[in-house]
Amino acid sequence: MLGKLFGSNTRVKILKLFLLHPEEKYYIRQLARDLKLQVNSVRRELENLGEFGLLISNTGIGEENIVQQSLEEKKNLEKLLRGEIVNVVPKKVEAINLSGGEKKYYKANKNFVLFEEIKALIVKSQVLYEKDFIKKLNKLGSPKLFILTGVFINNHHSPTDMLIVGRINKDRLARVVKELEKEMGRPINFTLMDMKEFKYRKDITDVFLYSILEGSKIIVVDEIGIS
Repeated sequence: MLGKLFGSNTRVKILKLFLLHPEEKYYIRQLARDLKLQVNSVRRELENLGEFGLLISNTGIGEENIVQQSLEEKKNLEKLLRGEIVNVVPKKVEAINLSGGEKKYYKANKNFVLFEEIKALIVKSQVLYEKDFIKKLNKLGSPKLFILTGVFINNHHSPTDMLIVGRINKDRLARVVKELEKEMGRPINFTLMDMKEFKYRKDITDVFLYSILEGSKIIVVDEIGIS
């Protein structure tokens, strides 16, 4: 649906990432790797979105290149970056792409006139995906507990994105999750437990389980009574 609206599924994947994480900055190869897209496609879409005004960019030199320098080389490099003349230029500096390259970072332009409207559209599409997933989940078995966390609430520290408790075929569930990943344009980690495992982990105050139950979450199905 969004692919037809925005003209490109690649563009939709990139838009989702930037609009749902407006404080984060990304560079081309990072996006290509994380979203499983071609580098040239990512570069083209970033340029288009930049010209449109939805993204802004700045060029930075990777910290990993600077850390590898000796103390004296660091001083010389800092002088060089300030525009000062140095007598000896370290060879490693020549390998740094000063024109940007993959160290050209992009981030969302929150001042774009339609930023909130487009973000709201992206968020609504996420909700539709989730509702469709719930219908498919009910066809796979009998979920007693279904919790969304992680990427669904923008919590990067959550140990999983979905917790599902009940009698459900894991292989079929994995295929449905794969479909959801394609629609949302990002990887999704899920955890499946039967009732016996859930009760055991709950009784021993399992760290993994309680980090989900006591953390920020969206409870979609609760026939166990945790809420």
